[in-house]
Amino acid sequence: MTVILNTWIYEADVKQGTKQADLIDRVAAVGADGIEVRREYFTDLDTELAAVGEKAKAASLIVNYSVPDELFLEDGSVNPKLSDYFKEGQTMGIQKIKFNTGHFDRFEGDLAAAFSDLPLDEIELNVENDQTPVSGTVEAISTFLTAAHKAGLTSLGYVYDLGNWAFTHGDATASAEALADVTHYIHLKNTASVDGQLETTDDLDTGLYDWRALLKVLPSDVPFALEFPMASDDQIKAQLALLRAEVGV
Repeated sequence: MTVILNTWIYEADVKQGTKQADLIDRVAAVGADGIEVRREYFTDLDTELAAVGEKAKAASLIVNYSVPDELFLEDGSVNPKLSDYFKEGQTMGIQKIKFNTGHFDRFEGDLAAAFSDLPLDEIELNVENDQTPVSGTVEAISTFLTAAHKAGLTSLGYVYDLGNWAFTHGDATASAEALADVTHYIHLKNTASVDGQLETTDDLDTGLYDWRALLKVLPSDVPFALEFPMASDDQIKAQLALLRAEVGV
């Protein structure tokens, strides 16, 4: 079982100026297998990308990359920044890169040709259900990945994000069943309704979802990531242990 820590976990530290590269030793110390860095948390790409790559290699940690951008722009064209994002990923030695689908419904063209310059044999491209009606539905994800696989882009996959289904009013269980075959990565966080507002909780067992039941629907042989703010390394260790105890590894 592979468990990754998304750096949203360390949101408070990042807000105080901690660089993501400086979180790598802490990720290793709590016993995680890798780190998922967030592009929006970088303040100086020229120095921080290389630092993440060097420190992760020294710590023998996997690096994944979360990019808060879309594959397809509003007019349906392919995002011209994709090549740059992949180059950033190469600098860090990443395994997976994650985007939102965007307006694939307006795309006109050849998918294989559109993605031909991307190093998809080196870095796995995944799309996630985000918190928008454009990219956060089963239909949007399934339509894109079906077309991609038909075009020969068979390495492309899906990141199942549990907590995000609350924000799009989707059925988390039905979505897991519908997308299980294309799920390459699982983001775990829970969501609660507080005074009529949806909020991500700091504990897998607190919130709207029975994550244990959902894991029975999803594949067990893919990496997992914890993705919610936590207050201390002891809490992170406890949540890691909770997950690993359930999966049995």
